[in-house]
Amino acid sequence: MSQRYRDLIAWQKAMDRAVAVYAATKSFPGHEQYSLTRQLHRAAISVPSNIAEGHSRYSQRDFRHFLRQSRGSLSEVETQLELACRLGYIASTGLRTLLEQTDEVGRALTGLINSLPVDD
Repeated sequence: MSQRYRDLIAWQKAMDRAVAVYAATKSFPGHEQYSLTRQLHRAAISVPSNIAEGHSRYSQRDFRHFLRQSRGSLSEVETQLELACRLGYIASTGLRTLLEQTDEVGRALTGLINSLPVDD
């Protein structure tokens, strides 16, 4: 792992998607400030954070573990975005755009996971 985590496409896409999630939640109702909004923010932040943390570990095995954690957080964000749409907080067109970004992050994570050697 010679490159820095900031150079990883998966991290860059995850950061962009986290910013997009923050932008999307600005219009959520005030009563969601400490529930769905906060959950979405935490899950969105968790994706690039786990990529960065895993990359900073000393083994490929640890890195893979953290990348899988990122994938879990990504699924969490997808579910919460879908809920926000069903509650009328996000338009279906906005949801589609966010989910497309989420799919891009997922593909980048899968590619990164698959690129790592299986044995440490």
